[in-house]
Amino acid sequence: MKWLPVTAVLIAGPAFAQSAELESACTSVARNFFMTDTLNVGVVQSFPELKPPGVRFKYSERSDTKKAEMSDTFDCEFDQPNPITKLLRFCVSRTCYSSDQEDGERRRRFEEMQLLMQRGKSARK
Repeated sequence: MKWLPVTAVLIAGPAFAQSAELESACTSVARNFFMTDTLNVGVVQSFPELKPPGVRFKYSERSDTKKAEMSDTFDCEFDQPNPITKLLRFCVSRTCYSSDQEDGERRRRFEEMQLLMQRGKSARK
């Protein structure tokens, strides 16, 4: 029984490292990308301690999808964890969008998401 508290701390440990600010920013990018006010988000993992800090989550555009049935992923990378000032890259499943993207349409979508993030920050000030 002495090992039970240690095990509980080890299992719960990753949850404490999560970053609500990173998660919120990434889900906002996803909602803007899919042009929806609501997005059914499943399991979320954030990594504020990595360089660059990032977030990954499972999602569904359908509101009735159960978390266990979600298979699509959305990833974001940011310049810093707190405060977030710049989106560096985001991926929808296996398709990634960034400023150094050779595909002009993907680069354009990335620039749109950066612009929408900046507008959101300006509106909150």
